[in-house]
Amino acid sequence: MDYIPGLQGVPATRSSISYLDGQRGILTYRGYPIVELARRSTFEESAYLLLNGELPGVRELADFDGELRRNRRVKYNVRDIMTFLPIDGHPMEMLQTCVASLGMFYPGSERMTADGAGPTADFVNSTAVKILSSMATLVAMWEHIRRGDDPVPPRADLGYAENFLYMMNEREPDPLETRIMDACLVLHAEHTINASTFAALVCGSTLAAPNLVVASAIGTLAGPLHGGANQRVLEMLEGIGSVDRVDAWLEQRLATKQVVWGFGHREYKVKDPRADILQGLLEELREHRGQLSPLYDIAKALEAAAEARLAPKGVYPNVDFYSGLLYEELGIPRDQFTPIFAISRTAGWLAHWKEQLANNRIYRPTQEYTGPEVRSYVPMTQRG
Repeated sequence: MDYIPGLQGVPATRSSISYLDGQRGILTYRGYPIVELARRSTFEESAYLLLNGELPGVRELADFDGELRRNRRVKYNVRDIMTFLPIDGHPMEMLQTCVASLGMFYPGSERMTADGAGPTADFVNSTAVKILSSMATLVAMWEHIRRGDDPVPPRADLGYAENFLYMMNEREPDPLETRIMDACLVLHAEHTINASTFAALVCGSTLAAPNLVVASAIGTLAGPLHGGANQRVLEMLEGIGSVDRVDAWLEQRLATKQVVWGFGHREYKVKDPRADILQGLLEELREHRGQLSPLYDIAKALEAAAEARLAPKGVYPNVDFYSGLLYEELGIPRDQFTPIFAISRTAGWLAHWKEQLANNRIYRPTQEYTGPEVRSYVPMTQRG
């Protein structure tokens, strides 16, 4: 067997959840193009699709949405954990800590046993709903607790995206802001077997509790090579400073072989379809408000300048290039961008966890050993 760094191109599982064609810029959830879902679906409906395999009927969606709304509150013990965390700690570390603790306050992990019986469908479905419901609440709670304020309680009369923005900003968002956040959650909900999803599969294969499965994925997403690039895009655009400096900045950046954040993707060889949707939402928001941050004009100029230099190499804007701009326009602090990614991707992680349970086998890859041959132990007195 050949050693392949990063397991690139090595099938790690069989899945019916999502499909990606990087040559043609196609991403589907259960066969439905992401372009259609982002424009016509909601996060609740898309999450149901990912978890259950089909789009819900009216009654099914109402029941699922109702369960999500009823499970938004978290135990006061979880809030107490937050109050003891350093206020300057990264929100992803908070999120992983609190999600890892959920199993202690919401019993049921004892059903993940190795006796062959496996958890019941009711346990799997109800647990998935509880975790998915809690994610947005935890992220929004931390935004206020780290400032020394009481968190804003969730509201059951608001949809998932609208309630999250309400809890973050202490005001009801306007309909366009809600639709933008909803679309962002749909776009980030699933993306085949990426690093964090693979971490979830490995953890899940041991029959660990589902909250620990999600916590392991959060820890993986927190790495700078996976989540967080949209925050670096904004810092990069600020460093450029103005539209008239874009060409010179790009020339210097490429000449010194530095990263142009938000460009390129291991899978896509054309523009990420999600980036097109996000850019369209920015245009809608600008028309609605009359203006946006000057960083958006710098971003558009950078994309245009990069087209001649990078497009022939198959390097185009990815989902991170425009998502941070949108989040900032919605009043989201930059260090909360990756936690929002985690809120959304939890739907995909849990869908893969649920799928794997149906035919589980613990992951146990091999290695290519490069160490010394077998040798004898040398006593300390003979080592010099």
